[in-house]
Amino acid sequence: MKSKIRWGIVGPGKIAREFANDLIQVPDSELTAVGSRNKQRAKLFAETYQISHVFDDYTKLFESDVVDVLYIATPHNFHKDLAIRAMQAGKHILCEKPLGINAKEVEEMITVAREEKVFLMEALWSRFNPTIKKVKALSDNGELGTLKYVNADFAFYALDRPMESRLFNLDLAGGTILDIGIYPVFLAYLFLGKPERIEAISNFNEIGTEIQTSIIFQYKDAQAILNSSFVNTSRMSAEIGGTDGNVTLEPRFHETQGYQIKTVQKNEKVLLPTVGKGYAYEIIEVNKCLRENKLESSLWSHINSMELITLLDSVREKSGVRFPFEN
Repeated sequence: MKSKIRWGIVGPGKIAREFANDLIQVPDSELTAVGSRNKQRAKLFAETYQISHVFDDYTKLFESDVVDVLYIATPHNFHKDLAIRAMQAGKHILCEKPLGINAKEVEEMITVAREEKVFLMEALWSRFNPTIKKVKALSDNGELGTLKYVNADFAFYALDRPMESRLFNLDLAGGTILDIGIYPVFLAYLFLGKPERIEAISNFNEIGTEIQTSIIFQYKDAQAILNSSFVNTSRMSAEIGGTDGNVTLEPRFHETQGYQIKTVQKNEKVLLPTVGKGYAYEIIEVNKCLRENKLESSLWSHINSMELITLLDSVREKSGVRFPFEN
């Protein structure tokens, strides 16, 4: 691997801009290319971040020799096709969450990654957040005792946005579950694993898009209470509770900057501010894996992505959420 790992961005939208701002702070990374179906949009993005190579044809980007790894930041329903085409051209992939719309898509993506012997990781950036990593370590070390409870919600008011917004567009896999519900589900999965039973109920808008969902994960001796919503704005903190103590993640929990821990021995608040927005940590993980010739991350593996999407599939099935393009 070269002295700097060359990154390309597919889909220069809002998330891609935040990602690019953090990538330029990672010393062994270089942002060398951007691709979009809208050439003017790609050129503007390239000018902002001083990117040398601009593509308005994804195939030309995938087949170029100017990038080592691509960050795919398009709407959900384009992830599978773009990632597979890029991997078949030999490119390593960091793909924005959710990795695919459903388990069938994710399985297909993982199969291609293994066949082509390229790196593939879901951009579940919260997994690499310093606070979440620290609290996971505290939990694994037994400081909270036996875990019994996870509570997490992710909600922001969006009903003032147009119905053609990607948040509501069913052809773009709109709705809260895949867009923001993935974060509470991820947190429950990270700390409690796969539940024995799932209950979920949703509310829908006038065009049939799911806009509010409440979920219960039932474990043998624990529960997770989870929520995602476009109809209100919540504090977006999260709590992990055990027999010997509990931790509260400072809001917004998916990009948290610290935590408060309460046990018999301690009651303290710990600040762990991120570098930039917080995307740098997943970028560092990808770079590390590439330099070690790994095809997946041990912190967020293929099986982790597969199990997470399977949980999201179950939530959607329970709450009656299906997209027009799904067979």
